[in-house]
Amino acid sequence: MLHINSAGLAMMTVELDELMHSDTASSWGEALFSLGRHYGFEKVLFAMSGSRHARLEHAFFQTNFPRQWRDRYEAERLAYVDPLVSHCLSSTLPLVWQGELFRSAAQRAMYEDGCSFGIRAGATFPIHGPNGEFGMLSFACDPAPERPFMKEVAALLPELALVRDHAFASGVRFCPPATHEAAPRLTPRELEVLNWVMVGKSSWEISKITGCSEATVNFHMGNIRQKFNVNTRQQAVVRAISLGLITPEDHHR
Repeated sequence: MLHINSAGLAMMTVELDELMHSDTASSWGEALFSLGRHYGFEKVLFAMSGSRHARLEHAFFQTNFPRQWRDRYEAERLAYVDPLVSHCLSSTLPLVWQGELFRSAAQRAMYEDGCSFGIRAGATFPIHGPNGEFGMLSFACDPAPERPFMKEVAALLPELALVRDHAFASGVRFCPPATHEAAPRLTPRELEVLNWVMVGKSSWEISKITGCSEATVNFHMGNIRQKFNVNTRQQAVVRAISLGLITPEDHHR
């Protein structure tokens, strides 16, 4: 059940103080996980880099997600598939999520695997720091089907946002220094194709929109993937968003 009572409020104050004064990343992480449990979230993930332009896999992170899930997430570079990451790149608003957020085949596979580890629903808070820091704080759980999860979490958002603010203020010292990766130069046609990929269009659909052949669209996508040094279209889209080359419409504003 998602809640915090008066006794829990006193404990939360203690944990916030521990979060602000932890000397090590591991003790800081444990204080953050304890705060998540006070609200009924058994799983918490915090990730942050010194710049939104840095590669996602180089971020500082603390999580109590199962090791098997984390290993797969890192090995398969799922940060470039994860819709939660895409949301945080393009918005400052919190996102309460369940399965319907994960739409593509790769996202559905990631979500179904996460469900087997109890990562079925949650709330994610973007982090955009004053010096260009970028990150996210996610609270996750496996709620009972009959529970009004979305309504319960909506009531907790102000307090969870407070946790996010304390986590950023205290966790920024563990964040790696900002690195600025030069954005690859894309042609106008490549940018056009990438924008259509971002909104979910297939190669065939893009060929009809742009008036070129499907083979030409795939050729442009191959060049884009090579320039970004990624393997999939979704990874290319996420890299382009993080580098400011394309800007998704934010449907949550």
